[in-house]
Amino acid sequence: MRREDSSYIQFRQRVPADLVGKVAGHGVVILFPAEGGDPPSAVNATIGKAEVKFSLRTRDPRVAAIRKGLAEVRLQRLYDSLRQPPRHLSTREVVALAGELYREDMALWEDNPASAAVWRKFRDAMASSRLDDEGALEREMAPFIDRLLAMRGLVIDDDSRSRLAPAVRKAIADAAVTLERRASLDYGPDLLVHQYPAWQGPEAVGGTDNKHREGPSPQLSGKAVSMRGLVDGWWQEAKAAGRSIKTHQAYSSAMDRLVEHVGHDDASRITSDHVLALKDSRLASGISPKTVKDSDLAGLKAVFGWAVANRRLASNPADGIKVQRARPIKLRDRGFTDAEAEAVLSAASCHRQGKERPKTFAAKRWVPWLCAYTGARVGEVAQLRKQDVRQQGDSWIITLTPEAGPIKNKEAREVPLHPHLVEMGFPDFVRGSAEGYLFLSPSRDGHINGPLQGLKNRLAEFGRSIVADPNVAPNHAWRHRFKTVGMEAGISERVLDAICGHAPKTVGQTYGMVTIPTKVDAIRRLPRYGA
Repeated sequence: MRREDSSYIQFRQRVPADLVGKVAGHGVVILFPAEGGDPPSAVNATIGKAEVKFSLRTRDPRVAAIRKGLAEVRLQRLYDSLRQPPRHLSTREVVALAGELYREDMALWEDNPASAAVWRKFRDAMASSRLDDEGALEREMAPFIDRLLAMRGLVIDDDSRSRLAPAVRKAIADAAVTLERRASLDYGPDLLVHQYPAWQGPEAVGGTDNKHREGPSPQLSGKAVSMRGLVDGWWQEAKAAGRSIKTHQAYSSAMDRLVEHVGHDDASRITSDHVLALKDSRLASGISPKTVKDSDLAGLKAVFGWAVANRRLASNPADGIKVQRARPIKLRDRGFTDAEAEAVLSAASCHRQGKERPKTFAAKRWVPWLCAYTGARVGEVAQLRKQDVRQQGDSWIITLTPEAGPIKNKEAREVPLHPHLVEMGFPDFVRGSAEGYLFLSPSRDGHINGPLQGLKNRLAEFGRSIVADPNVAPNHAWRHRFKTVGMEAGISERVLDAICGHAPKTVGQTYGMVTIPTKVDAIRRLPRYGA
């Protein structure tokens, strides 16, 4: 359904008859991965007396259908929990559940942890929590506990909640200790994460006895293996290896879809037929073969492969399963034409703020011009900070760095600004901007992935309102055009690659470096737009 005051598609569902009046006020957190151009997001939904409704955070009916399925699974998990007596957590489960909070904090903050002093203060604040007053501690930790329970669709008894409070306090303090190390440039092994076992929900445990056992892998000994637990284990290693949070979200969602498809969370019961059936179901629902290959199957293969390597499973049920991808029909070049480029840049120069936020207005004013003259990805430009723009001699330089946000090859590079950008006043705009990000505002937790994706979407909509041809991507077309214009201006391919951040094509091209003066000379050869 849609609300009159919102263009987003809404989720609305009746509460099961046996729970009407009993479920009101319960919260549930539903995570939506990036899909179809919509950014990843989380919905904190509160259930009413007889129905639950919330935004699916998308205008795309196809994406809405996928998110509707994810929401229904999460709600059904909560309803099943509410139909049972409140669950009593074992000590191991209390520690594992608190560990979910530790891992969430590390995923959010580890790459860019701010200052060590901040985490030292946070650690000290947790240490000073009133441990001698159980009621006060439980009230202090209540927001964190409520979020954990809502994420897992759990209803626990009062004793479990009381024991969870000090465990949550300890997990937060432990995360602050590790993040203080990271902020002090110590990225050695995480010394605390291993004290938190992976959480396994009730559906992933054989019978009622879920105590930890030593010995052979659970699959080989006939015990259940939680698929979601495997994702958690894989992520601990993948994160240390530099994999992105976006990849984690995509792979976690792929596993959630498999859990939903088979109706249980036991990896030891998954066969290749189950994975094949999921693939066929996704394709039949209209999901593109590229998404099924690069998101669903890639995620399942990676996580199950990790499980085999770590003796959690005997075999990988996703091995050998492929998606046949047809070569897409190409109707035109992927870069803007001269007329399209001039039209978009003219619209950017003439854009008026209206009711837009100042940073969104600034992005529409400057990002298209920056992309046109640098060949950078739109996300790299959209996450520019004030400190990333500097003057060197008579040239202005921007630094595109993974310190600011996602960079595809995880390598910083410096790109000179075209003299036309300087004449237009971009350095003056930077001087007059506040410290930090020029075009976006981080979320309350300091993370930029969501705000960045939202800004990229708004820039794409802005470009699409001017160039309606569906065969050209309004953000990425600048990158293709830059290479074309650069070659026409006589700039060598190696210099263009260095400016754009493309990998060298041969080992020989990795020798030596393309210097700033060389890049300055190349950028100045580019013809002016609007001239």
